[in-house]
Amino acid sequence: MRRHGIAVIGLALVAAFVPSTTRGQQRPDPAALVAAQREAMSRFATMDGVWRGTAWILLPSGDKHELTQTERVGPFLDGSVRVIEGRGYEADGSVGFNALGILSFDPGTETYNLHSYAQGRAGDFAVNPTEDGFQWEIPAGPMTIRYTAELGEGMWKEVGDRIGPDGKSIRFYEMTLKRVGDTSWPAAGAVEPE
Repeated sequence: MRRHGIAVIGLALVAAFVPSTTRGQQRPDPAALVAAQREAMSRFATMDGVWRGTAWILLPSGDKHELTQTERVGPFLDGSVRVIEGRGYEADGSVGFNALGILSFDPGTETYNLHSYAQGRAGDFAVNPTEDGFQWEIPAGPMTIRYTAELGEGMWKEVGDRIGPDGKSIRFYEMTLKRVGDTSWPAAGAVEPE
């Protein structure tokens, strides 16, 4: 009987304690989180629109393979993320490269992230904003692949470098695009309730 009384007192103490701790751990306000994301993502607003230009990639043979590169970028989820689609067209008009990226900001960690889908692969990569663009890296075994983008005056230039364990880098990719117009993608065309 005495054990039962101690157990009841113990449960009463736990019950009294739980409500006070859960009150202090309220769920963050979703509107405030979206507002913080929208504000952080505004630094990438210059990317919005349709872009076209040239790109080349260094093949394993050492030859440069040229493409007509396009990008379309737009805000989504009330401007809290940016969606990016890149297409590289071969000389015959066929699509030789296609990628989709979702650029986002996490208010909790104050970090930017790119979730990317390309060539049958997917990954999450930290994005570091720079004064005139951004940089992101892909770990590739003992090497690192680093992309550096610069945007300004209607131009988007991006380069890709392979950086070896010795710190030496080889440029394997370059694109130079001109902004050719606005786009309502991806937010346009939402399904209406009726």
